[in-house]
Amino acid sequence: MATYDNLRVYKAVYDLMMEVFRFGNVQRDIKFTLVEDLKKEIIKIIVLIYRANATTEKSEIIGEARENMVVVKLYIRMLCDLKQISPKRFGALSEQTESISKQLSAWQKYNSNSSSASQND
Repeated sequence: MATYDNLRVYKAVYDLMMEVFRFGNVQRDIKFTLVEDLKKEIIKIIVLIYRANATTEKSEIIGEARENMVVVKLYIRMLCDLKQISPKRFGALSEQTESISKQLSAWQKYNSNSSSASQND
């Protein structure tokens, strides 16, 4: 089992978190509501990646991380719609979130296939 901080998905989520922490010109009220909630959601995903990596029953935890990614995507979309981030930045963040979602989905699918194969033995 790889340590969680060496996983590609962990690194991708960490990079996304760093991007969010670098948000500069955001209105004060939005910064202390929407952006703070966004940061908390991303941190939850990092914790879920750690938990999933530390257990043999990964599927449910990865599913929870995937649900949190839906919230992250929504918050980022709202920031764009509220004109707090540029469409160019929105595009870059959307690519990052899509990549993370695909990695989580593949990890969950791999885990489900592995679980099914070991139960059949």
